Amino acid sequence: MGHGGGGALSAELIRHLFVPAYGNDTLEAYGDSAVLPLAGARVAFSTDSYVVRPLFFPGGSIGDLAVNGTVNDLAMSGARPAHLSCAFILEEGVELEVVAEVARAVGAAAAAAGVQIVTGDTKVVEAGHGDGVYVTTSGLGLVPAGVDIGPQRARPGDVVIVSGPIGMHGIAIMSVREGLEFGVDVVSDTAPLHGLVAAMLAVTEDVHVLRDPTRGGLGTALHEIASASGTGIVIRERALPVPEPVANACGFLGLDPLYVANEGRLVALVAREDADAVLAAMREHPRGVGSVVIGECVAEHPGMVVARTGLGGTRIVDLPLGEQLPRIC
Repeated sequence: MGHGGGGALSAELIRHLFVPAYGNDTLEAYGDSAVLPLAGARVAFSTDSYVVRPLFFPGGSIGDLAVNGTVNDLAMSGARPAHLSCAFILEEGVELEVVAEVARAVGAAAAAAGVQIVTGDTKVVEAGHGDGVYVTTSGLGLVPAGVDIGPQRARPGDVVIVSGPIGMHGIAIMSVREGLEFGVDVVSDTAPLHGLVAAMLAVTEDVHVLRDPTRGGLGTALHEIASASGTGIVIRERALPVPEPVANACGFLGLDPLYVANEGRLVALVAREDADAVLAAMREHPRGVGSVVIGECVAEHPGMVVARTGLGGTRIVDLPLGEQLPRIC
């Protein structure tokens, strides 16, 4: 299970098994989507599978995740998402009304994101060999000329911005999966982010890095950026936008909100001279109202992420072995 959690075991599987087997430079960029030249343009291409349990949760469903997750992977390359494929793997015995509800959620999320589901596939496996419904989506989008976004572009002096409160998706899943109550409803943040990205690129095409911190959370995303770019990253713990319900739930469950999954947030690294204008544009967009600066890139401790605590000390934000909560997306 740890190999599917987005942490160190996932990275090991990708770097030492899949990439050597497939062997090409595009994969070795380790982006959220591949950016490929095609007929004089640049196309972003991404694929993702969704195995979340339960299928429906506060704020969304596996159908919403299947659309928003792939749309966001494309957006992290600066692309304008256009078309998706959608494949269903169904377990024998699942009620058709459940499948229909998931399909309607996929259609509604695609319409809200302004993309079309243009092809797909359906398979059925025997009872006991699945978990109701699994969904796989792939997506295509166009990358505007002049945009070059990737984790390797981070450099010392870059400002680190998060687009809003973190940890809400993971805690929403946990609350319904385990039947826990935290005194207040926690709702998943699942949402498409390409509109927010477009607003940022309207300020400057020179956004260096974008990442959506899904599996493994913000801490893992920052670690991947530091490793890919060979820079160090310093964040301020008190600046992290952790909502009180998430903080309380994490304290109760022994989780670190830095590693709890998000489905409607992004982390951006931009040059210091552009940071104020980009932050202002993000806060004017509905998906980025809660955007905050949480840190910066530095030349020291390359490949490492360090958090400055409220007491004036520092701690290493390491790459987790696996996922604190599996089957989160």
